[in-house]
Amino acid sequence: MSSSITFENSLEKTDYGLIICGKTGMLKGVFIPEGADDDDIPESVAEICREYFNIDPNDDTLTLH
Repeated sequence: MSSSITFENSLEKTDYGLIICGKTGMLKGVFIPEGADDDDIPESVAEICREYFNIDPNDDTLTLH
């Protein structure tokens, strides 16, 4: 019998997560931990977003949902 774990349940309270579309490899979303909505995304995560997806998640003109 196999068991599965949800993406959100696999993260610790302070973890960030990237959701990448399996078909295209494009960034689909960024999971931001509760209470960190107004904080900058950590530089290591932002660097991945800039380098591989050409998106700066800390750009104040970018609208995140």
